[in-house]
Amino acid sequence: MSGETEPAAQSAQWAAKADNDFRNAEYTLTLEVGCPFDTICFHAQQCVEKYLKALLLHASSDAPRTHDLRLLLQRLPSEFAEDFRMEDMVDLNRYSVESRYPGEWEPISRDEAERAVSLARAVRAAARRLLSQ
Repeated sequence: MSGETEPAAQSAQWAAKADNDFRNAEYTLTLEVGCPFDTICFHAQQCVEKYLKALLLHASSDAPRTHDLRLLLQRLPSEFAEDFRMEDMVDLNRYSVESRYPGEWEPISRDEAERAVSLARAVRAAARRLLSQ
């Protein structure tokens, strides 16, 4: 036994981690006072990133070590990629850095956080459908 995990098992592990990020974002959004919108956006971005990596592994491809959702989407086979919009990846992409580190960023609003969760929800639904094929 080589100790390496099979691609199907790796894909399932990435999907499980993506679901954890999604649940975290969705639950945190219910906070009425002191809601950390940046954290919600980070977890929404992470959910999408991990689902794209799960799909790459499901398609017998590698999952590169990157947070760039655009690059991950571009690497998906066309029959998977057609279920996702590049514009959504661009919108979520910035949260991999801006939501985690201090800087000259504009504050993230509740509306932005709600949109990020909505985008993650749509990607999650499409990815789960594709992973079940």
